[in-house]
Amino acid sequence: MSTVFDWSYKKLLEEASAGTPTPGGGSIAAIAACLGSSMVSMVANLTIGKEKYIAYEEAAIEVQKDASDITRDLERLVEADIAVFNQFMDALKLPKETDDQKATRKVAMEAAGIAATKVPMEIAEKILCILKIARKIAEYGNKSAISDVGVGASLAYASLESVILSVDINLPGIKDMTFVEKISTRRAELMIEGLTLKEETMKIVRGRL
Repeated sequence: MSTVFDWSYKKLLEEASAGTPTPGGGSIAAIAACLGSSMVSMVANLTIGKEKYIAYEEAAIEVQKDASDITRDLERLVEADIAVFNQFMDALKLPKETDDQKATRKVAMEAAGIAATKVPMEIAEKILCILKIARKIAEYGNKSAISDVGVGASLAYASLESVILSVDINLPGIKDMTFVEKISTRRAELMIEGLTLKEETMKIVRGRL
């Protein structure tokens, strides 16, 4: 089955700008994060096999593998984000004429809202991993491409800010306060840690330019 990642760049832009709800904010944030991960991977690959950076060979190989794994996970989560949005829309369209219908719709809406919050949070966790590996390779990555680590970190953090909006729009409609409190706490932690990592990485990058 064809996925977003099978589309051409032109088709992706056409679909994202069309008057249809998917791919929406969460999916686009994840796709942008993949570009950030790719920049980190590129610098790792430009470090591997270079005599000048032989002391960091194993570390760079690990970063490259991590970047590849993160990108693969994000590809899966793009499709998951589209699926949970469709689940939410299906719940929204359920009939609500009788008390039984209203009760069924209420349960479905709650489940859909939780699902549509969990997936963006998973994306956010993966984006944080990009920021972590960008921070690592900023220290020792090939200096001739060090600006690209900054690009990767900047894209990742922008993607983190973006995907969190998909969390924020869903939380007010969820009735399970234990879930809401748990997500709200982790959301705040992600934003603080993400910003710290991005700023540290950019400082290192600028110092090595």
